[in-house]
Amino acid sequence: MIGERYLLDSNIVIYHATDKRLLTAEVWDILNDANNGIYVPSKCVEELIHLRQSERIKVKPWKSAIDIIGYIKDEMRWGIYYVQEGHLKTLARLQLFPDHRDPTDRIIIAQAIAEGMFIISSDRKFHDYRPLGLNLVFNKR
Repeated sequence: MIGERYLLDSNIVIYHATDKRLLTAEVWDILNDANNGIYVPSKCVEELIHLRQSERIKVKPWKSAIDIIGYIKDEMRWGIYYVQEGHLKTLARLQLFPDHRDPTDRIIIAQAIAEGMFIISSDRKFHDYRPLGLNLVFNKR
């Protein structure tokens, strides 16, 4: 049985690495279903690296920024999902909300919409993109 494909927002990766109790039962079930394809957008990996290098986050398993990639690919066996031209075209057409201008969020939302993938996030502003075609799994904590 083939499951769904999911993109993880940065906050979900951090919660998974620091305190799994911050993940809802629904999200936990999705992440543990071997039939699902789980991916971290490359822009989120960039963001996590920046946050670790600037010491804005301290995640025990990530002694250095390079450990983030190992955690994602080797330990969790999640894929890294890279930005492609079609995602950029979707981004160019994506409505710009006055209260949500985060470029990382907007490109991962564009990726999810363009690919028909689900995105898992705790960011309440992602709800605004549902009418634009975003399949959101909201991690309400």
